[in-house]
Amino acid sequence: MTAPMKTPPIVSPQAWEAARTDMLLKEKAVMRARDALAAERRRMPWMEVNKAYAFEGPDGQASLLDLFDGRRQLIVYRAFFEPGVFGWPDHACRGCSLGADQVAHLAHLNARDTTLVYASRAPQADIGRLKMRMGWEMPWVTIKDSFDADFGVDEWHGHNVFFRDGDRVFRTYFINSRGDEAMGTTWSYLDATPLGRQEVWEDSPEGYPQTPTYKWWNWHDNYVAGAAPDKKWVEVSDAGEATFRKTDE
Repeated sequence: MTAPMKTPPIVSPQAWEAARTDMLLKEKAVMRARDALAAERRRMPWMEVNKAYAFEGPDGQASLLDLFDGRRQLIVYRAFFEPGVFGWPDHACRGCSLGADQVAHLAHLNARDTTLVYASRAPQADIGRLKMRMGWEMPWVTIKDSFDADFGVDEWHGHNVFFRDGDRVFRTYFINSRGDEAMGTTWSYLDATPLGRQEVWEDSPEGYPQTPTYKWWNWHDNYVAGAAPDKKWVEVSDAGEATFRKTDE
């Protein structure tokens, strides 16, 4: 017989609000620490990628530079889908698939000059079939050389982050293991990039692109040049912390 759950105490609304306020203070401290960590990440040294890497996409051969799709930032997630992986050929790795199910609409990332690409060793025909079955829409390429071994994802999943300066490519960050659990939202991806969210409240190095908070947010089918958000936003003070609220003006 299963032992009964030992649940927390049942309290009054006033006591619940007090407990929640105490917890909120701790949550805000974690949030600020996470913001500070992202700011430090934006100051990480870069490593230039001088080796040419080959991939295959639905339209044929592609280089690492091609994967940027004209944008300045690139995140490549190594997903395990290939012979020998549990679930093959009907499914990719269960953990990688759980992550794929959480990927936010890519239009928001693209609006911040950032491209997300999945990469596996499965042939393109199998990748296309899997994407259709699972309803996934992210670009997904086939690894054709030592990219996975060179970037720490030959035997384990992980996100490699790159920055493009003209034709030069730099590796700027790497997230794997439990760090991958937090990935999937627009914010988690942008916080891993060298340019960050590119909003004015962020602590970024001088000269980094930054725009007013919320002003760039849009419907995922409405990211066009000059498109205006549906509301105006004004900055307000919340115990010394910058926050924003909507107005109908």
